[in-house]
Parts: sequence; structure tokens; C-alpha cells
Amino acid sequence: MRRNKHSVLEKKYYKQRARLLRALANESRLMIVDRLREDECTVGELTEMIGSDQSTVSKHLALLRAAGIVEDRRDGNHVYYSLVTPCVLNFFSCTDEVIANR
Repeated sequence: MRRNKHSVLEKKYYKQRARLLRALANESRLMIVDRLREDECTVGELTEMIGSDQSTVSKHLALLRAAGIVEDRRDGNHVYYSLVTPCVLNFFSCTDEVIANR
């Protein structure tokens, strides 16, 4: 009988990685993350940049928030979004290198 090389904890970690990558696997969400590199912004600002309706952008933000990529803060009637861990931008550098080498 062959033993599984990966433990249950390792499999859970790979599942979390896949969830994170799925959250980034969308053009609009990549645009949002790239925009948040500069500074925090509101749903309205992101809606204008992406050109989608506000409910769609809100869904993208909810998915990114659930994945731990962005966070929000309320200031009166405004909700501002920012990157939780800017290191996710390193992923962009890696993808740019892969594209350039194709």
C-alpha cells in the first residue's frame, strides 16, 4: 500500500492557495488589486475605473475581501478599500515575467 506523500495539513494549505489564486483569476479583480497598489479608494472610484456597474464591483471586492487580499474601512457614508498584504503585487511581477518569456 502506497502512503500519500502530502499530509492533510499540506492539502489544506494547497486548497487555501488555490482559493487565493481563484480570487485573482479575473481581469476586473486584477485591475482592482493593481489600482489599490497606489492608495485606498471607494467602490465608486473602482466602478468608474473598471466600467462595470457598482453591484458587480462590490461582488468582486467581497470575493477579494473573503480571500484576505483587501480590507475595508468605513468613514461616514464612504467605504474605503485597501490591500491587506501588498506582497500580492509580487504575483504581478511573476506573471509579467512569464508573459514576457512566451
